[in-house]
Amino acid sequence: MVLPDYAELHCLSNFSFLRGASHAEELVARAQELGYAALAITDECSFAGIVRAHVAAKVAGLKLICGTELVLAGGMKLVLLARDRDGYGNLSAIVSLGRRHAEKGSYHLTRGDLARGVPGCLALWIAPADAAEGDARWLAQAFSGHAWIAFERHLAADDAGRLAALRALSAATGLPLVAAGDVHMHARGRRALQDALTALRLKTSVDAAGHALFPNGERCLRPRLRLARLYPPELLAESVRIAGLCAFSLDELRYEYPEEIVPHGQTPERYLRVEVEQGLAVRYPAGVPEKVRSQIGHELALIAELRYEAYFLTVYDVVKFARTQGILCQGRGSAANSAVCYALGITEVDPAQSELLFERFVSKERNEPPDIDVDFEHQRREEVIQYVYGKYGRERAALTATVISYRTRSALRDTGRALGIDIDRIDALTASLAWWDQREQWPERFAAVGLDPRSPRVEKWLVLAEQLRGFPRHLSQHVGGFVISRGRLDRLVPIENAAMEGRSVIEWDKDDIDALGLMKVDVLALGMLTAIRHALDFVAQRRGQVFRMQDIPREDPEVYAMISRADTIGVFQVESRAQMAMLPRLRPECFYDLVIEVAIVRPGPIQGDMVHPYLRRRKKVEPVSYPSDDVKSVLERTLGVPIFQEQVMQLAIVAAGFTPGEADHLRRSMAAWKRKGGVGHLRDKLINGMLDNGYPREFAEAIFRQIEGFGEYGFPESHATSFALLVYISAWLKHYEPAAFLAGLLNAQPMGFYSAAQLVQDARRHGVEVHPPDVQRSAWETVLEEDAPSSVRLGLRQIKGLDAEAGARIAAARPFRDAADLARRAGLDRNALDALAAAGALAALAGHRRQAAWAVAAVPVQRDLLLEAPAYEEAVSLPPPGEGDDIVADYAALRLTLGRHPLALLRTALAQRRYVSASTLRSANHNAPARCAGLVTHRQRPGSATGVVFLTLEDETGLVNVIVHPRLVERQRRELLGARLLGVLGVLQREGEVLHLIARRLVDHTPLLGSLPTRSRDFQ
Repeated sequence: MVLPDYAELHCLSNFSFLRGASHAEELVARAQELGYAALAITDECSFAGIVRAHVAAKVAGLKLICGTELVLAGGMKLVLLARDRDGYGNLSAIVSLGRRHAEKGSYHLTRGDLARGVPGCLALWIAPADAAEGDARWLAQAFSGHAWIAFERHLAADDAGRLAALRALSAATGLPLVAAGDVHMHARGRRALQDALTALRLKTSVDAAGHALFPNGERCLRPRLRLARLYPPELLAESVRIAGLCAFSLDELRYEYPEEIVPHGQTPERYLRVEVEQGLAVRYPAGVPEKVRSQIGHELALIAELRYEAYFLTVYDVVKFARTQGILCQGRGSAANSAVCYALGITEVDPAQSELLFERFVSKERNEPPDIDVDFEHQRREEVIQYVYGKYGRERAALTATVISYRTRSALRDTGRALGIDIDRIDALTASLAWWDQREQWPERFAAVGLDPRSPRVEKWLVLAEQLRGFPRHLSQHVGGFVISRGRLDRLVPIENAAMEGRSVIEWDKDDIDALGLMKVDVLALGMLTAIRHALDFVAQRRGQVFRMQDIPREDPEVYAMISRADTIGVFQVESRAQMAMLPRLRPECFYDLVIEVAIVRPGPIQGDMVHPYLRRRKKVEPVSYPSDDVKSVLERTLGVPIFQEQVMQLAIVAAGFTPGEADHLRRSMAAWKRKGGVGHLRDKLINGMLDNGYPREFAEAIFRQIEGFGEYGFPESHATSFALLVYISAWLKHYEPAAFLAGLLNAQPMGFYSAAQLVQDARRHGVEVHPPDVQRSAWETVLEEDAPSSVRLGLRQIKGLDAEAGARIAAARPFRDAADLARRAGLDRNALDALAAAGALAALAGHRRQAAWAVAAVPVQRDLLLEAPAYEEAVSLPPPGEGDDIVADYAALRLTLGRHPLALLRTALAQRRYVSASTLRSANHNAPARCAGLVTHRQRPGSATGVVFLTLEDETGLVNVIVHPRLVERQRRELLGARLLGVLGVLQREGEVLHLIARRLVDHTPLLGSLPTRSRDFQ
C-alpha cells in the first residue's frame, strides 16, 4: 500500500501548559520519523514553543508551520496558521491582543476581534458534533476563501455520523474539509502523563477526573498507514495542500533597531563616532593612548560593517538616563571587552590597562547581535525599566520571558497530587529530597517516608515525575532582558501581561532570542551597587562633600591586607566560603590579583586543573615556562595557566591558527561539549593547528584538556575585571568606613551571601556600635548616628510587620510623649503598634518589651469602638524579660540581636558536651581531633565538588568551615539537612591560614535552641 502524504495542522506542545504532553523537539522528531510532509505547532494562544520547534525542524529537515489554537468567547475553537510574514505578524498581534486583555496565564478573544479575519492566515474550525450552520457561515465570511472545517477522528462511537454531518455542513457553506489530529503528545506512551496534566489543570486527581480525560491515546502523532485507514484520502491530501499554502519561516524575522536614539539629521554611524570621541576626551584628558585609539578604530569598523551602531546607542541612551538620575550602573560580561563601551561610559574596564579581545563580544563570523549586560542599583532599577517603557511604549518594548520548568521536587509534588497521593506523604517526600538526588536514589527516598517503591502506584508516580521533569510550568519575566523594536513589537513576537503591574513580557526566552538573532538589552539589578550608593552617601554626608566611587583611593595596601586575611564578610564576590578559603592562599596584592581571584574560584578553572598550578607558580615553587613567545604573550599575565575565556580564544588564534571568529565558535562550543559530544572536528583542528605550528603534542593535548575542563563555566576576563572593581570598592568601604558600609548593606537587603544578623555581628567585631530601632530616633532606613558617625542606628525597616508608609509617618511626626501620642499622630493601627513593641522600638516611650506590649494594648487606635473613651486602667509595672527571652524576641522581630550571641548562653551546655568555640578551634594543630558546634548559616554543594557538602557554622566567637564527604552526607542526611544547631566531630585540616573541620560525625542539637528562630542560606 502506498502511504499517503500528510501534514499535521493541529498540534500542541507542552507550552500549552497542562495540556501538551511532549516537548516541541519530540514532536518534530516523531513527525520526521513518520514521514509527515509538515507539522504545525499550534499552542493555545501562544507562540512560546515555536522557536524550539523551529530549531529542531531545521536540523531534521521538516517543514514547520507556525500557528495557534484559539477558543473564542462563546466556545468556538479555531486553529489559525500563518501563510507569510504579514500573516505571522497579524497572528502574533492577535495572540498579543488576547493575552493583553486578560490576566497573566489566560486570554480573551471574541468574534469581533476576528470579524475581518486575520490577513495572511488560514483558519481551521474545530467543529463540535452539533456544529451550527450559522457559525460556519460567519467563519466563511470572516476568512473568505481561507477557511476549512477540520475533521479530527479519535475512534469515538459517533465518528461516522460526525463525518457525515460535517460533509453536509461543508456542502451547505462551501467550507472544505481537512483531516487534523488535535495532537497532544508525540507518542501513545505519554497518555498517562497527559491524563495527569489534565487532572492538574482541573485541580483534581486522575481518578476523579472522569470524562474530562481523553478516552484513549489517539491524540498522538500516528503512522500514515493508520491515518489512511481512519480518514478519507481527500481529507489527508487537503492537509498537504494547506501546508503548501504556508510558506512562512521564522528565519524571515528581521530585527529593526529604534530610530529615536539618533538626533535628527544624523546617521547612527556618525552619531556613534561623535559620542565615542567625546567620551574618550573625558576618559583620557591627557590624550588617548595609541593602543586604545587603534582598538577604537578596529571596533568602529566592525560595528559599521555589521550595522550595530543603533544597538550600542540604544544601550548608551539607557545608561545616560541612569547617570542623569544619579543611579549607579556598570556594564559587565563580554561588553567589557569593548573600548567603545568604555568610551560611552557603559563599562568601567579601561582598555589601556587590559588585554581586550573584541571578538569575544562581537564576531563577524558569528554575525549575531552583541549582548551588553548593565547592572543598576537594584532598588532603583524599576526607574530605568519604566524609562524604557515610557520612551518606546508598551507596544515596542517588553521584557523577555524566563521559562520556569519542573524540577525534581515540583515534578514529584504535582504528579503525586494528580495520582491522589496523600499531601502529607508528598510533603514528607519532597522535604527529604536534595537538589542533587539522582533518579536512581528516588526509591530510597520513597521508602524512607513509608512508601513502597515497588507498589504499582508508586512506580507509576516515579515514571510520571521523571517524564514531567524539564517540562515548562509557566512563563515568568526575565531578570531584565529588554527587546526594543522600531515598529510594533507584537508583530515580531506575542506580548503578554507580566505578573508585576506596569510590565509586559514577550513569549520567548533568552535562548529563543539568541536562536533567532534578535537584539536584547539587559537592564539588570545588582544589590551591591545599591549598598555602595547608600554607603557613599553616608560618607559624603559625614565629610560634608560629594564622595563618589572614583574618589576612592586605588591600590591601598591595607585594603589588600584585609582581603588577604579573608576578612571579607559583606564584600562583593569574595565573601563566599570558597573565595574566603582561596584569599589567604592567593593573597591579592594588586587589582589584577582581584581579577584572577574572582575568576579562579569557578568550576571551569577547578575542573581544568588550573588552580593549583597557578598557586604553585605564584609562590615560586614551580617554574613558569612557555613553548613560544606567542604563547607567552597570552599566558604571561596568569603565569602560564589559562584562566580566562579570552585566553582560550587567544591561544587558539596564536598557536593553532584560528581566526578570531573561529576562536569564538570554539568558546561557544565548550558549553555544549559535555552535553552533546561530537567535538572531534574541533579537537582535531585545535591540536593539528598547534602541531603544524611546531608545538609539541604534549602541550597541545594539555591545552585541549584545559579548554575542555572549562566547559561552560569559564569566566571571561572582562567580566571578572568589572566585578573586581566592585570587589575593591566594597572592600575599601568595609575597611575605612565600616559603619557606612554596614548601613549600606542593611538598607540594600535582601542581597548577598550573609544575613543581616551576620553582617551586624561582623561589623560589631570591627568596632562598629549598632543601636536598636527606636521610634524617637530611627528613620525608615538604617542611618549613621549624627553625634557618633562610627555608630549605626537600625532603621524601622528592620522590624517585621511594619510597612514603609507607617515608618515614614513615624519619622515625620516625632518626637512623641508616649505610646498613645505615637499611635494618634503617626496614624498607626494595632498591628504596627504590636510590631514596634515586640521589636523593643518603644523603649524610650514605654520601657522594655513586656511593658511596651502592655502599654500599646491600652492605646485606642483608629476604628476602635471606644476611640474617645477615657482610660481608667491603672499603670502596672511588669518584670523585664530574661536575656534568653530577649534574644528569642530579637530574632523573631528583627531577625538579629544586639545582645549576646545565642550560643554564648549555651556555651556551658556545649562545653559539657566537649564542644569548643570557633576561636579555640583556630589554635588547634593540623590533623588534630576536634569538636565544634554552631548555628548553621550556609549549606553549599558546588557541582564541581564531586558530592562534597560545605557547611558554615557560627558561634559567639566567629565562623567554622566544615567539609562533609559524600559517604557521611548519605549516612547522616537528616542531621545534615535538618539541623539548625549542629555539632560536628571531626579532624581539623590546616593549610596556612585556611582551616576546615573535616566531619566524621554530625549531631543535631536544635532542641537546645528552644523557640529561637534561625534560618540558613542553603545551596544558593
